Amino acid sequence: MESLVLGLTQGLTEFIPVSSSGHLEVLQHIFSGASDHLFLEFINIGTLLALLIFFRRKIWGILQDIFVKKNYNLAINLILTSIPAGAIGFLLSDFIGTHPFFGSLYTVSISVGLVGIVMIILDKLPTLRPVKKMEKLPKTRALAIGLAQVLALIPGVSRSGSTIIAGRIAGFNSKLAAEYSFLASIPIMLGVTLKMFLKSSDRAYFFDNLPTLLLSNLVAFVAGLLAIRFLLKYLAKKDSLKVFGWYRVLLASVILIAVLIEI
Repeated sequence: MESLVLGLTQGLTEFIPVSSSGHLEVLQHIFSGASDHLFLEFINIGTLLALLIFFRRKIWGILQDIFVKKNYNLAINLILTSIPAGAIGFLLSDFIGTHPFFGSLYTVSISVGLVGIVMIILDKLPTLRPVKKMEKLPKTRALAIGLAQVLALIPGVSRSGSTIIAGRIAGFNSKLAAEYSFLASIPIMLGVTLKMFLKSSDRAYFFDNLPTLLLSNLVAFVAGLLAIRFLLKYLAKKDSLKVFGWYRVLLASVILIAVLIEI
């Protein structure tokens, strides 16, 4: 039951910008009183597969641009956006996985709430010159979105949330910012998955917990496909993150109150 709930939560909240890490940390504390960072990393496989399936035509188009048309603009942008969080996450993965700060519900509540406030006021913030196509995004803006993605290493910030916010400020509309965010997360998720399977202790953990991880990833895959479709349709109509911002503020308040009462 725990693996099913965690997989469902991972699939829904990885793409909807309400913070998968924040929700999963809370649920793990409810279920077992502690955070299992490695389990949370492994159930990213299901959401990675959801991304690859949902954006298969777009990915194929990018590959054609690179190898047939010799047009590298979008590929370079996505790499620039991926590098900061990918590099820092790779170098600090052990620290992130073990330091109490990254498993604290105080950290989760504060980061969930602060990013929620930014989402609420985002429509009123100044933005750069509008950008209609991903490949037209200036390289400096692509890198700036990547730097914003580094913040998602903090539980509660949300990878999709940080990059969609940065994409909006960089000139995208909300739907295009979300699509760009999802595509830019693929190299990082691939890298994280590859790194785990190259490490013998992580492989042993995977096979020791194979039944629960398979269930979690299957549920995360299906839920992830539904979440991507929902979010893109919603943003195409509303072009605003405000509703997710209010949800985050409410969630942050509930988490903080729960932690204080427990103390």
